[in-house]
Amino acid sequence: VVADLNQPGAAAVADEIRAAGGNAISVVVDIADPASVRAMAATAATAFGGVDILVNNAGLMAELKSEQAVDVSLEEWNRIMNVNVTGALNCVQAVVPMMRQRGGGKIINQTSGGAFPAISIYGISKLALVGLTTTLARQLGRENINVNAIAPGNTTSDAGKQLTPDDSPFIQFLQANVAMRVRGAPDELVGALLLLCSTAGDWITGQVIHVDGGWVLRP
Repeated sequence: VVADLNQPGAAAVADEIRAAGGNAISVVVDIADPASVRAMAATAATAFGGVDILVNNAGLMAELKSEQAVDVSLEEWNRIMNVNVTGALNCVQAVVPMMRQRGGGKIINQTSGGAFPAISIYGISKLALVGLTTTLARQLGRENINVNAIAPGNTTSDAGKQLTPDDSPFIQFLQANVAMRVRGAPDELVGALLLLCSTAGDWITGQVIHVDGGWVLRP
């Protein structure tokens, strides 16, 4: 189930999956709207019988202004948190009842290397998502529901190139500090996701996997 606020984009991805031999549908959803999320979950259940895996991948990033926290309006702060944090919670609340009925499931939240440490409002929202990840992992683990996060580094996605062009100070900072390549291709995030979605990741929960070429080095 490819769910996105961008209907043509979701439909295009679903078409690619079907063309590759898979089975997919696209659904329009606003993750900041609980009713929209519940409708998405109901559509998934009708099409496939339930939900086993939830990937919370939606988020605001490239659209955000580089505002100081002391200057941001409460309206903008709430907009960011409603999508990047509460939106993930809305999706979890909509699908966990189905996971419980089916004997377990996998939840993967996409956080960011920009949360370690958080030095922007975006980073704050992604660090809050880490907190949601660890909380859910502890609370749902005995129900066979794994909850983990992936923290991507700087990728060559459209949003990544728009936010941090090659001549930006941030890229220069990464060039001085990242252990391997400064940028990765979006496809290089897939391996960690497959691990966390599969039975190979059955004993992994409450973790953040950094896929960033060695930008964030943690013990």
